[in-house]
Amino acid sequence: MGSGGEQEQQQQHVVECAHRVTVPESKPFMESLKKNVKETFFPDDPLRQFKGQKPSRRVVLALQYFFPMLEWLPRYTFTYFKADLVAGITIASLAIPQGISYAKLANLPPILGLYSSFVPPLVYAMMGSSKDLAVGTVAVASLLLASMLGKEVSATENMTLYVQLAFTATFFAGLFQACLGILRLGFIVDFLSHATIVGFMGGAATVVCLQQLKGILGLTHFTTSTDLVSVMRSIFSQTHQWRWESALLGCCFLFFLLLTRFLSKKSPKFFWISAGTPLMSVILGSILVYLTKAENHGVEVIGHLKRGLNPPSLTKLVFSGAYLMTSLKTGIVIGIIALAEGVAVGRSFAMFKNYHIDGNKEMIAFGTMNMVGSFTSCYLTTGPFSRSAVNFNAGCKTAVSNVVMSVAVMITLLFLTPLFHYTPLVVLSSIIISAMLGLIDYQAAIHLWSVDKVDFLVCISAYIGVVFGSVEIGLVVAVMISILRVLLFVARPRTSVLGNIPNSMIYRRMDQYPVAQSIPGVFVLQIDAPIYFANSSYLRERISRWIDEEEDKLKLTAEASLQYVVLDMGAVTSIDTSGVSMLEEVKKNLDRRGLKLVLANPGSEVLKKLDSSKTIDIIGREWIYLTVGEAVGACNFMLHTCKPGSGDTNNDANHDIKCEV
Repeated sequence: MGSGGEQEQQQQHVVECAHRVTVPESKPFMESLKKNVKETFFPDDPLRQFKGQKPSRRVVLALQYFFPMLEWLPRYTFTYFKADLVAGITIASLAIPQGISYAKLANLPPILGLYSSFVPPLVYAMMGSSKDLAVGTVAVASLLLASMLGKEVSATENMTLYVQLAFTATFFAGLFQACLGILRLGFIVDFLSHATIVGFMGGAATVVCLQQLKGILGLTHFTTSTDLVSVMRSIFSQTHQWRWESALLGCCFLFFLLLTRFLSKKSPKFFWISAGTPLMSVILGSILVYLTKAENHGVEVIGHLKRGLNPPSLTKLVFSGAYLMTSLKTGIVIGIIALAEGVAVGRSFAMFKNYHIDGNKEMIAFGTMNMVGSFTSCYLTTGPFSRSAVNFNAGCKTAVSNVVMSVAVMITLLFLTPLFHYTPLVVLSSIIISAMLGLIDYQAAIHLWSVDKVDFLVCISAYIGVVFGSVEIGLVVAVMISILRVLLFVARPRTSVLGNIPNSMIYRRMDQYPVAQSIPGVFVLQIDAPIYFANSSYLRERISRWIDEEEDKLKLTAEASLQYVVLDMGAVTSIDTSGVSMLEEVKKNLDRRGLKLVLANPGSEVLKKLDSSKTIDIIGREWIYLTVGEAVGACNFMLHTCKPGSGDTNNDANHDIKCEV
């Protein structure tokens, strides 16, 4: 009797000391709406710094918010400048050949790649919040631009219109990016999950490498499609036009580029080797072609590049006609991709240096630099990983490294462009291939497989969609699968049975903790998600099935019959009217079966909805507890004070089993 009596006394003590669950006070509608909007769009509370400040100080803070350069420039030192000077010159040596290469990838005149490495970095240096991001053109956006615009306009037959549409798409991309930042809608980019980006970037890198076989093999005619089948058909249907001179030169330079990258990875201090190799390849290739007259033997060269800085292009933007929607659609797609890459790269390097960048401010900076770029003969730019990694390893301190790079590109545009006349296109193809191979992150895919099979499916779907369909198809497929996964999480939330950890008041999932024990006569269920219209019907059926399975198991084992069902609502952060109706239906269903519904640990938002809908009175305020332990203790107390098996719980509401705190 000793142990049983002590246990009953403990249970009664738990019940008598149970904490009363109180309904939070309802706030006025406008105050509640304001709070919800603030939490959704302004989680970082950017206006907090303006509170209690003088008007003049507020103006200064506002300027610093939109132009972060004004914040750190007064503290800028000569030591910082020396570090930024070295980093800027280093990334310029990479930006110049990459700019020319990626412009060719976008089917644009090579000079536009240099233009795009001059003006946008200056704008970002003033408005960007990242110290390490190196701005420039990127291969994936260049490929997207060529793919989407090439379906409407041929770059070879109508280059003027093609360039105008490229500028217009860049403007729309910048406008879209800036609007996302101003309206605090950056969370839209979060739908591009890590798995999506890994698969998409890997697929795009594969497609880009395949496209460069045109330059490696010296082909003049090539398919405009990007899928694997079309590219392979185009290559092997022209075997009689392959140029061994071009292929030999391309393979030699590709080997040289990959070898230097391998050596650079041996030690971080050798970063400058791979950073300077592309420019060195351009110089060596140009000298080799000039001395051997290789352009007369099937090796194509860049040709004439006009001298001078960016000409204005505002009047070249096309805002009317049949091509407006093409430019708009292209701009939005490449804008999202550029944002996802730029913000992700910026956050990655900020984490290494332990500082924070504001995603919405970055979007405004990207949008502004692309809009300004579209007015100055530039196409889409962002923060590419390869160039930013070189900038980081070179020891940059601030965004002044972008200014140094721009000055270097400016000098090139004013004085050095004639030197690129003999640069072979096959060298540019080799530079692109070597850069793209680093984006095929197979180790990340293996890691996804070992951690989360669904994420791996998203990754592979994006890769296959890009390689065998198109860049747009791969992106849409990956995003749709990611959204479908989110919808499944919402529509099919997890429910689990909880048991008691012996000698404690802790309740945990029984499938995770084998030592957890069920409570005779009491069944504890946990709901792991908010309850919405999308999952309320599923939860109603799932709860009913759990109870059926539990009662069947009790009949087979001849244990005590079920009397109480406790729902752990700790993870239910919110509930809508469909969810409230679902709880009422569950209550009625349990009443018909002679069972009592008990709620444990409901959140404030849930309690407000239950109170305003009067559902809290239907369930019974006395059957809502602060913890699962207190709820089970109350149920055990009632099981011991009522006649066993009577199922008469109608008068339980009048039984005072709690004390006020």
